[in-house]
Amino acid sequence: MKLLVTNDDGIHSVFLHELVFALLAAGHTVAVVAPKTEQSWIGAAKSRNRPVHAVAADHGLGCATWVVDGTPSDCVNIALDHLLPSALKPDGVVSGINIGLNASLGFIIASGTIGGAWEGALHGLPAAALSQDLTAEIYERLKAAGDIPDAELHTILKVSARHAAHLVPTFLAATPPRAFIVHNLNFPLPCSAHTEVRRTVPALVVVPGLFSPAADDGTHRLIFRLGDDLSTAEPLTDRAALATGFISHTVLDYKKLGQ
Repeated sequence: MKLLVTNDDGIHSVFLHELVFALLAAGHTVAVVAPKTEQSWIGAAKSRNRPVHAVAADHGLGCATWVVDGTPSDCVNIALDHLLPSALKPDGVVSGINIGLNASLGFIIASGTIGGAWEGALHGLPAAALSQDLTAEIYERLKAAGDIPDAELHTILKVSARHAAHLVPTFLAATPPRAFIVHNLNFPLPCSAHTEVRRTVPALVVVPGLFSPAADDGTHRLIFRLGDDLSTAEPLTDRAALATGFISHTVLDYKKLGQ
């Protein structure tokens, strides 16, 4: 397949790079259009009130690559309408691999990773969003290392990327154009070559208290929380699948919002 790849962690993310390497190794044609800087938790936001720059750049990915100083949605919009030559017009849009999970309604709606994939769906293309679950301790260690994973995490990431390179084209090929569908995949920690996929629904999680009380200067700061899961045992949720070591595959069918 011909695939447009973006993310919300930025062009320098090793998680993005490993996804691209796996897709290329599987024989797919890839073009990357990714944000210049991290754009996490920005949802489907677009840069309305300022000009957005897009430049071609070689980041050693082995494919056509552009960097956009905007959001994931900006990246996909500009890529599809202005950057990609006809030879690279994609069969689908892939966003990720995100650093951390994007499971449950609260995280799905806020996710820049899913926002990038959703922008592909808005252009009539099949789309997928990919995320790698991490513990809080591993996440903090990763951030302290400048988003460079240690050997153990890097090995897990490569495995998740190989799963993605196998699963995503299958899901996209089975999705008709203009279906307004995003396939949301979350990879567990750890993820092995034998990890199985489970079809899931978004967990019903409430996430109160995301900001700190006001500091002396009147500012509030984000406090990451996984929230409180109010889901029932059935059907299987994305959070429950991850907790039991499965790859979660949720089909986000936006047509059903009007039903």
